[in-house]
Amino acid sequence: MKMELQNGRPDTTEGRLEKELRVYDLLDRLGVAYQRVDHEAAMTMEACEEIDRVLGDGTAICKNLFLCNRQATEFYLLLMPGDKPFKTKELSAQIGSSRLSFAKSEYMEKYLDITPGSVSVLGLMNDIEGKVRLLIDEDVLTERYFGCHPCINTSSLKFTTEDLIGKVIPALKHAPKMVKLGMTES
Repeated sequence: MKMELQNGRPDTTEGRLEKELRVYDLLDRLGVAYQRVDHEAAMTMEACEEIDRVLGDGTAICKNLFLCNRQATEFYLLLMPGDKPFKTKELSAQIGSSRLSFAKSEYMEKYLDITPGSVSVLGLMNDIEGKVRLLIDEDVLTERYFGCHPCINTSSLKFTTEDLIGKVIPALKHAPKMVKLGMTES
């Protein structure tokens, strides 16, 4: 499949999941201009790097990590640069939650209506009970564009970081907590 950058939503809904279409509806309702590339399922950061080349320069390669505390009573969605190492101890100290780990896929599906490999800030639109806290590494916001999946990993979206902060996140009703990761690197 040759990857091509398209403007806006797909021309047809054929073969598209309802949760993906809800993302396009949200972005269109908010007046967010976005570009889209369809591709094979992206399960690794390496696959995402190829997609990011198609999306173009200035797009933040973002890791989306779905985390929880040891008791699985508190859940977090962390957006961080793809090239930054993740250290649970460092994040735990900043958010006051000990023993963070990756949350089980059933919680991902229950709260965000997404599956592993498809984690996206846009999944927060499905967390109407506000069970998941949004954490954003401040370096994610330094890029001009933001890239993410539309709740499935066979498409990727690109829109301005300005729209992420000014339109998308407020509409998701999940106020972000800013964190700074990678401070222990020398």
